[in-house]
Amino acid sequence: MESDLKEKIAGEVVLSPRPGRTLRKWREDFGISQRDLAAALNTVPSVVSDYESERRLSPGAAFLRRYVEALFEVDRQHGGKVAQRLGLTVHSDGILALREFSVAIPLRSLAESLEAKATSRVDMHRDLHGYTLLDAPRAILSIDATRFAEVYGWTTQRALIFSNVRYGRSPMVAIRAHPMKPAAVVFANPGRVDALAVRLSEIENIPLLTTHLGAPEVIERLEEM
Repeated sequence: MESDLKEKIAGEVVLSPRPGRTLRKWREDFGISQRDLAAALNTVPSVVSDYESERRLSPGAAFLRRYVEALFEVDRQHGGKVAQRLGLTVHSDGILALREFSVAIPLRSLAESLEAKATSRVDMHRDLHGYTLLDAPRAILSIDATRFAEVYGWTTQRALIFSNVRYGRSPMVAIRAHPMKPAAVVFANPGRVDALAVRLSEIENIPLLTTHLGAPEVIERLEEM
């Protein structure tokens, strides 16, 4: 989730009418001095001060990326306590990976990357804003209705990818029963997919795909996208 928080900070700066003040707000939230941040940026404190006081033009993408990275670098040197307080919490048991894409990814592109094939007759023309990879048995046992929102991160416009799936009936029944719905479901290296799972995907209009790849390969392919 660190990448998600970095994107949130950068997004706030880009969208802010006073980007310098937003930079300063985040530096102060992290409890980092201009001097320490400048050292991490390999520059002088006056450069940080000029951007934060808006004596310089709004920071470009390269400087903003370095600025955000430096916040986390200095925080890690101090034990990472601020990042944890700002939301970098441990996932529920059963969530193996969770990520928001920086740009929308067509479902067909994800399917191609994962060598996944559709099992249901549902339109594949939709975009994904993220993905969540779950260990199906552990997720079903550990994530109850009150914590189900954790699975969706910042948006439901995502692929839920289930590993350790035998027939796929339980994950699709859980999705059917909950009001929050994903944009797509992928079973990683499943056994024989149950006809009920396919039928539920069609009823819910959620594409159901399968890939022969296991969870480690799925993560590797997704990180390359």
